[in-house]
Amino acid sequence: MTIFNLGSVNADVFYRLPHLVAPGETLAASSVYEGLGGKGANMSVAVARAGAKVHHIGAVGPDGRWAVDRLSGYGVDTAHLVQVDEKTGHAIIMVDDAGENAILLYPGANQAIPAETVSNALAGAGAGDLALMQNETCHQVAFAQAAKRAGLRVAYAAAPFEAAAVQAVLGDLDILVLNQVEADQLKKATGLGPDRLSVKDVVVTLGAVGCDWYDNARGQRDHFDAPKVTPVDTTGAGDTFTGYLLAGLDQGTDMASAIAQAQKAGAIMVTRQGTADVIPTLADVQAWSGT
Repeated sequence: MTIFNLGSVNADVFYRLPHLVAPGETLAASSVYEGLGGKGANMSVAVARAGAKVHHIGAVGPDGRWAVDRLSGYGVDTAHLVQVDEKTGHAIIMVDDAGENAILLYPGANQAIPAETVSNALAGAGAGDLALMQNETCHQVAFAQAAKRAGLRVAYAAAPFEAAAVQAVLGDLDILVLNQVEADQLKKATGLGPDRLSVKDVVVTLGAVGCDWYDNARGQRDHFDAPKVTPVDTTGAGDTFTGYLLAGLDQGTDMASAIAQAQKAGAIMVTRQGTADVIPTLADVQAWSGT
């Protein structure tokens, strides 16, 4: 089958620092690295590297041709990744010696995706395909509704988190992926915990602790311990997890097995510095001997 991903594309610039910059502080970076990023692009690359077929729906500016070429080179279908007049989105990412990060994001072209680009992409979708989105683009509600009407399973990675954005698509979701902080924020906004949402499958990631899967059709919660690794850079690990999770489900893998493989991919990812360019391949994941 195919995953249709309405997703962001960014130029990521990483600065390695002894600690995250405090207000009013000037701090010299020990290194700088530039690469492909954006939560959407990261997830599309993860899906492709997990062996599934993915169409990326989005936009870049006149300065973003390199990003389109790189995504294509990683096996992502970019027929619906268009050029607009707005500058390509970009992120300035600070990473400290403990692997923690702070990110300054400029949305740019990600908020200027033409509506017809979204509708044209879904014209080629059908029942059994999967629709994916994050909160870094426009047209999320229209995309979710159109995908649902077409018989696709609809998945949402609720980041960057806004309670209103999640609530706007909640009724059309089959799969919701969010971290513990986001789950708490959503509960505060709605009064509903993950086990009481109308979404069939809710996956709450817990960082080094692992993740919880709420199978709300059965009224059951399953916990999955995370592999133990020493983090170098946590940027993109959640996106890698989500992309691998959805690729597994799209390929017919059961949820528990898809989560297990996605956790391995995320664990490998935090041992690498960078985002889309360093997402592990399926061969990397299958050969990994971590616990």
